[in-house]
Amino acid sequence: MRVVRGRREDVNADREVEAALSAGVEATGEPALRVWTPHRQVAFGRRDAASDGYDCARQAARQRDYAVVEREVGGRAVAYTGSVVAFSYVVPNREGEGIGDRYDDTTNRLKRALRSLGATVRDDEPDGAFCPGDHSLQGAGKIAGIAQRVRRETTTVGGCIVVRATDESAIADVLTPVYDALDVPFDPESVGSVETAGGPGDPGAVVDAIESAFVDERRVERVAAEDVLRDV
Repeated sequence: MRVVRGRREDVNADREVEAALSAGVEATGEPALRVWTPHRQVAFGRRDAASDGYDCARQAARQRDYAVVEREVGGRAVAYTGSVVAFSYVVPNREGEGIGDRYDDTTNRLKRALRSLGATVRDDEPDGAFCPGDHSLQGAGKIAGIAQRVRRETTTVGGCIVVRATDESAIADVLTPVYDALDVPFDPESVGSVETAGGPGDPGAVVDAIESAFVDERRVERVAAEDVLRDV
């Protein structure tokens, strides 16, 4: 398994790493994992981009000093503060393995990772949560969401994890006007974090735990984010 660490110099350069991960898995047939803290941004989903309020939503994010991007995996808008953790697990498509299987596997690994840090987490999410969906984890509020993007040869299972208690209000501050513009219900009090759930408010510790949960006993090739594109 290839494990990618770190991020590149800005939002656009960093997004190139994600495309390279998928290309590498397609070429080698070996899974790849990236767990990192993306730059400050609001990542909109495809349904957001089709909304009548999309332009107003993007403007609301920019007014609060967030970069604006569109993400490949499903779901609604997600805010990254610079300390929110993201993960991308790219795997070759295998016969007999479906979307539900990948969701179950990823959810179980993520729960194991967060519980190993002392966080009390469970399936599901509160009403009015950000990026509402069927595959979420909560403690005292929504902590993590998971989505998938299926391609012809590979699938990316991705998600975000709110780590620090201080990020709860920051995320609520930007997503309240964003979701209002998109006409999507959102309760600012529904945002949780690993720290509020009893774990550490340390993104590095969360990155390490998630990596360990996905790697298991597999042999690992570690690559820095800035070096990934050289191999494509």
